[in-house]
Amino acid sequence: MPNPLRIGIVAGETSGDILGAGLIRSLRAKYPDLVVEGIGGELMHAEGCISHYPMERLSVMGLVEVLGRLFELLNARKKLIQYFLDNPPDVFIGVDAPDFTLSMEGRLKAAGIPTVHYVSPSVWAWKRKRIFKIKQTTDLVLALFPFEPACYKETAQRIEFVGHPLADQIAQDESLRAPRARFGLDDSQSVVALLPGSRGSEVKYLAEPFLQTARWLAEKKPDLVFLLPAANQQRYNELELLINEQYADLNLQLVLQQSRQAMAAADAILIASGTATLEATILKKPMVVAYKMASLTYAIYSRMIKSRFVSLPNLLADEALVPEILQADVTSNILGEAVLKALSDRVYIDYVQQRFEEVCAQLHQDADEKAACAIVKLLEDKGVL
Repeated sequence: MPNPLRIGIVAGETSGDILGAGLIRSLRAKYPDLVVEGIGGELMHAEGCISHYPMERLSVMGLVEVLGRLFELLNARKKLIQYFLDNPPDVFIGVDAPDFTLSMEGRLKAAGIPTVHYVSPSVWAWKRKRIFKIKQTTDLVLALFPFEPACYKETAQRIEFVGHPLADQIAQDESLRAPRARFGLDDSQSVVALLPGSRGSEVKYLAEPFLQTARWLAEKKPDLVFLLPAANQQRYNELELLINEQYADLNLQLVLQQSRQAMAAADAILIASGTATLEATILKKPMVVAYKMASLTYAIYSRMIKSRFVSLPNLLADEALVPEILQADVTSNILGEAVLKALSDRVYIDYVQQRFEEVCAQLHQDADEKAACAIVKLLEDKGVL
């Protein structure tokens, strides 16, 4: 190419930052002078992405929560669309965050810019008719899960199953070889990891129930050790204040980031529904999945969701492998009983780990490279390359 390959990219949260960083790295291996700009987090910045807006401001979950920041989000999207229309990239990639990125893709595709959506929206779970909007707005969908391409047959969408980068990363992660040593723990101790989520709204609704559950468990098993990784410094400060004020009695380590290492060190995990449950699956850890949100948001979502399960481990296995505990049931005794089973029922633990092994084998596809190759092929077909 006479000029460097230039991509626009937007990621809306931590999981998208991981995907975006891996994709940028693989594309840069093919095009060393690659130019990348849009919205990304720390990992994407480390790979050379120039961010025009703080990714943390996009990381909001739930209809009610979004309303409080709607004007800001719409204004940010409008400015970014105009920027890319004035300075057209060779391709625009929306990484997940479909409510924010699909409209961007539509505007840019209409202007002749090739568009890619990385991570299929959950059309198998709710809002099935989105496949028609996706067809209009997106030249290529990169799917992380093997069951997703079949959902798009009706529109003949260009879609590529690439596997999940986490399966590749975790297999190569040297920090997971002896994870307990990192936290000063030995193999004789029983360890539970607590992961109430990375978003502020998740921590708001789940941090206290998770810590109350830790206290409930400690009363039953006083030797338990708890690990609580915070997604970033802001979450760390919030959790530290809460623990110091109300839960200082717990045998608990609050750590900055290191969520994967904390899960690897644990015997069982209490975790918010989301991408982290996939990491726990790949690590083959028994877990209890919980989620809680604003009552109005849940009332709306619960009527829209069509899938049997809400958690990725159960969706991928197509069976109820792990407990899914939602809303009013997110209490210390209900969560605690489920975690106790994940800690002590050997038959259950062995079966879950066997099924997780099978799921992991499907996802281990060298996803960063497959995604990059699919984008290059699109650009070749479009005459960009």
